[in-house]
Amino acid sequence: MAVISKVAAFLKNAWNKEPVLTVSAGIGILAVLLPIVSPYKKYASMYNEAVPYTYPVPVRDDGNMPDIPSHPTDKIGPNLDWLKNL
Repeated sequence: MAVISKVAAFLKNAWNKEPVLTVSAGIGILAVLLPIVSPYKKYASMYNEAVPYTYPVPVRDDGNMPDIPSHPTDKIGPNLDWLKNL
């Protein structure tokens, strides 16, 4: 309880002396903490995993390249059905 009362006294004193700095510090703390606790973090991480860092260069398939997909959607990769259900 002593810690809570000290923090409350500090915040009250800071608000009385410099309300603009207190509000800006609060906004800064929220800017750091909000993405961590956001419910959209799950979908953002799923979307980032699905998007490749480098895009494939189209290759003309002559029939002798079984490891290269003929179309980018033929590749084996993450399923994006969750994106359609949002």
